[in-house]
Amino acid sequence: MKLLENKVALITGATRGIGRGLAHRFAEEGAHVAFTYMSSEQKARDLENELAAMGVKAKGYHSDAAIFSAAEGLVAQVLADFGDLHIVVNNAGITKDGLLMRMSEEQWDAVIQTNLKSVFNLTKAAIKPMLKNRYGVFINMSSVVGGGGNAGQANYAASKAGIEGFTKSVAQELGSRNIRSNAIAPGFIETEMTAELNEDVRKQWADSIPLKRGGTPLDVANVAVFLASDMSAYVNGQVINVCGGMRM
Repeated sequence: MKLLENKVALITGATRGIGRGLAHRFAEEGAHVAFTYMSSEQKARDLENELAAMGVKAKGYHSDAAIFSAAEGLVAQVLADFGDLHIVVNNAGITKDGLLMRMSEEQWDAVIQTNLKSVFNLTKAAIKPMLKNRYGVFINMSSVVGGGGNAGQANYAASKAGIEGFTKSVAQELGSRNIRSNAIAPGFIETEMTAELNEDVRKQWADSIPLKRGGTPLDVANVAVFLASDMSAYVNGQVINVCGGMRM
C-alpha cells in the first residue's frame, strides 16, 4: 500500500525546484496531483505527462494564488476535476533580495503578497471541503530564514516567519476537525536557483552545514510525504527544519 494512495494533493509552484520534487514523490506514493504554475506552459505539460506515467491523475493550472479570487477559483476547479481535495502544499514563493535601506516598497509588497498572502488565500479556499470530509492536511513551505533572519532578505524572512505563525494558528483552529497544519523549513537546497550561484559561494554554504552538503528537493519531498501521510497523524502545528543541521 502506497502512503498517499488515492489522495488528492494540490501543490503550488510545482514546475521546478522543490515543488517539482514534491509532485514526483507524491505521485510515486499514489497521490493524484493538481499543481499550479506561473510561467512555462511547456514545463507544466511535461510535468503532467511525467506524473501520469506513474499511474496517477495529474493536471496543471495556470494560477496566481496571491490573488484571493484566483485561489477560490482554483480550489473549485480542482474539486470539479478531481472530485476531492485532501492535501494542500503551499510551496510557491519568490525572492526580491536587497538591503533594507535600498529595498523598494514594490520589492516588499511583491514578496509578502506571493509568499504569505497566497498561503492565507489557498488555505481559506480549501477549508470548506476539508471540513466536510473531517480530514485534511496543510503543508506550508517556510525557510530557515524565517526563524533566523538573513541580511538582505528582510522581506523574505518576514514572509516565512509569517507562514510559521499562520501554520501554528491554523493547527490550533482546525485540529479538532482532524485537519492538520505543519510547515517545512528548508535550508540550502540545490535547485536551479542555487545552481546560478558561484561555485565558491556554494562551497562556503556547504562547509557551514554540519552534514557538509546542500540538500536536494528529494530531502524536502520525503519529509512532505511523511507530513501528508497518516504516518504523521499526531504531528500538528510543527515547523520541521530540513537543513542538514544549519539551524538547530
